[in-house]
Amino acid sequence: MGIGELDREAHVPEATGNGAAPRTLAEALRSGGDEALGALLRARPDLLAPVPNDLTQLATRAGTRASVVRALERLDRFVLQTAEALAVAPDPAPYPVLLGLLTGAHGDAEIEAALPRAVAVLREQALVWGDDERLRLVRTARELLAPSPQHPSPTGLGPTVAEATAGMSPGRLQEIIAAAGLPATHDPVSAVTALAELFTDPARMAALLDTAPPEALKVLDRLVWGPPYGEVTADPAPPVRWLRDRGLLLPTSPRTLVLPREAALHLRGGRAHRAPEPTAPVVGVEREYRPQVVDNAAAGQAYTALATVEELLKSWDQGGPTVLRAGGLSVRDLRRTAAALDVPEQTAAFWLELAYGAGLLASDGEADERYAPTPAYDDWLDLPPAERWARLAAVWLAATRTPGLVGGQDAKGRALSVLGPGLDRAPAPEVRRRVLALLATLPPGSAADRESVLARLRWDRPLRGAGGAALPGPAGPAAGARGTAGPGPGSADDGAAPAGSRPPAPGTAPAPSGGPADLREQLARWTLDEAELLGITGRGALASPARALLNLPLAEAAPDDALQGHDCEPAVAASRAATLLAPSLPEAVDHVLLQADLTAVAPGPLRRPLADMLSVLADVESKGGATVYRFTPASVRRALDAGRTASDLHEFLAAHARTPVPQPLAYLIDDVARRHGHLRVGAASSYVRCDDETLLGEIVADRRSAALRLRRLAPTVLAAQTDPASLLDGLRAMGYAPAAESAEGDVLITRADAYRTPPRTAPAPVPDGPPAPDATLLGAAVKAIRAGDRAATVVRREPAATSAGAGSLPRTSAAETLATVQAAALTGSAVWIGYVNAEGAASQRVIAPVRVEGGFVTGYDHTADEVRTYPLHRITGVAELADEEPA
Repeated sequence: MGIGELDREAHVPEATGNGAAPRTLAEALRSGGDEALGALLRARPDLLAPVPNDLTQLATRAGTRASVVRALERLDRFVLQTAEALAVAPDPAPYPVLLGLLTGAHGDAEIEAALPRAVAVLREQALVWGDDERLRLVRTARELLAPSPQHPSPTGLGPTVAEATAGMSPGRLQEIIAAAGLPATHDPVSAVTALAELFTDPARMAALLDTAPPEALKVLDRLVWGPPYGEVTADPAPPVRWLRDRGLLLPTSPRTLVLPREAALHLRGGRAHRAPEPTAPVVGVEREYRPQVVDNAAAGQAYTALATVEELLKSWDQGGPTVLRAGGLSVRDLRRTAAALDVPEQTAAFWLELAYGAGLLASDGEADERYAPTPAYDDWLDLPPAERWARLAAVWLAATRTPGLVGGQDAKGRALSVLGPGLDRAPAPEVRRRVLALLATLPPGSAADRESVLARLRWDRPLRGAGGAALPGPAGPAAGARGTAGPGPGSADDGAAPAGSRPPAPGTAPAPSGGPADLREQLARWTLDEAELLGITGRGALASPARALLNLPLAEAAPDDALQGHDCEPAVAASRAATLLAPSLPEAVDHVLLQADLTAVAPGPLRRPLADMLSVLADVESKGGATVYRFTPASVRRALDAGRTASDLHEFLAAHARTPVPQPLAYLIDDVARRHGHLRVGAASSYVRCDDETLLGEIVADRRSAALRLRRLAPTVLAAQTDPASLLDGLRAMGYAPAAESAEGDVLITRADAYRTPPRTAPAPVPDGPPAPDATLLGAAVKAIRAGDRAATVVRREPAATSAGAGSLPRTSAAETLATVQAAALTGSAVWIGYVNAEGAASQRVIAPVRVEGGFVTGYDHTADEVRTYPLHRITGVAELADEEPA
């Protein structure tokens, strides 16, 4: 549909009279109040980009294909079925006709109760306009939803008799109505009308079908719920020929027949859909727990999440894996990370993407690009544990990067790697919030049945499935979409049946053969898994901190309240969630239990300084409710390399141990410290120096040092043909404890947390369309649209000197313009002006002049809703308003 057709649907030449039914969508919007206009803009925020000048422009924009498609994709199943029923109903359709298409001849109380809400939603979103006697679906929506050979309707209905017989010869039409027992007519139009009236008359249609052969009725049974098309041979079977002769099957091509819509509706009992779904599926309860049990389980998992992220980033403190040339982490590095965290690779991908999304992890941007923690990671570590969790949870809720896709392929067959490109999916935040909101509709402590959650999501957004491709496109019918209306040579089939398929589910469109799985369903499954990992849920039930994070009441929420949430700043919601979580997290302890087997047991999470120092002095041996650390010569040397002395280590252990320092541990520290730094390694390319000449001779004589290619330069100095780092590693592998030194001869102190990337910005989520407008923007937009519409439709008196046509800018001489605005300033009345700005853009405005001086007029601009000053030489003309001023 072209822009001109949209303008004709939206344009209103003059205001409607009081009580008159709207004739266009623009008139319907004009007759509604500001609340209705605000609801439309809230439901369809794409209409606000940019803010329309008036209601006519808003109606035109609301009828564009892109905007209508987006609106249809956000309808629930029954509202969509209502729109589909309107698409196959007469235009306009009275409310009783629409109700009959959904309930059928026998009625349905549940549908009757749900239909007013569905019509109200369609009206609110400007997809339907008109009163109950003349309901009209906007033209673009009708084109998208009405059945055609190019895009079959989910209703399974075919074209009307008038559409199917378009182009049929008058003689053939007379033959059909004669075979159907109807009197001859004088023209094709009346013949088509008579045939359509026959099919819509229950008594006469029943009498006609009573004379049909049983095999013909079987053919109709196979086509009645769709697809309505069938292929025939040059010599169709007698049952098919009987139906074709009486117009019950009409030709659309030499080899194709179709069941007319009117006949199909009679066979269906008047129903447009096989199974209307007026109510949403109920989210079932799989198990019930005490709310405290759920909160404790979620808190335990939240603590594990914090520990896992911290362990991951701490392991990359010296610089993580390299970045692939195409971006992201290699499969080998992902496998190593998963092994280090002792989790599956897909779970490791989730933690990596979560840290990346929170801005805690990024590439360093160097020539040999690597991943490393960012400075924001250190700031995050300084926060209390509950606030750290709230920040991660808030990032996860809003993130569009989808770690569940890692390991798959993009549209071009390229592998999708963790931290790499191609993982953004715009619907992910909306699906996450909707899944969690559905969990919030259950009583606290109730774990939802997964399949019922997925069924509810499919009902909520039926057109967003199958990878998002559900609305009809311009392509022709897919292979296998047609039935076989007659047996071919050697075929035993004498009926019409879909070619190995069945009709699509009501309210949905079938996914393309071999196409992607339902993205929303995949996102929902990943959401349930990730929520459990992160501590949003505990044992499958929504925890209290998560309800606070979603701005939901802590008790059971009504379905509508849960799905819509409450207005609250994200920072406030995160603070509330952290406050609720904090009492459930284990308190940090400031001590460890030292044991004689060179291990230390941390009975809980350690405070930050103690944890940092102990991670350098000892290696983690096991994790769980209590963490076990093991002291080794290498770990003690690591602490000495970081600048600690033996006395520092003894004092540290004595201060933080609840038990005496075991003798083996004290001996270990003293022994490693005695040998530490006895050898010094520097850069020549590298060298070793030591005051003990005997020790250097022992090193040179050792066969294990052959790879270092050492040679004595002086009694206390050895030179090596390798770099200092490799020399240090080689000597340590031989059992020595060398220390690195600077060019000045000072010992180099190495710190495990020294490497950070430059400041990095966290990746921004990819928006799924324009953001929802806030109350301030909505109020300003409604006011601006109303003012612009008032200026465009106000009744005005054209000056006699004007030569402009209706709707054009007024044209008056400079003297007339000056006299009119001066008179309006004296009387306090409003006038209509034409104005051209400095860029040459022309507009119409309604102003109330208050001052005219120095070649400028200052007045209140009703269009802009503010006081403005306009140069008189840019005013093309002025006209007085006719007997009324703008409100």
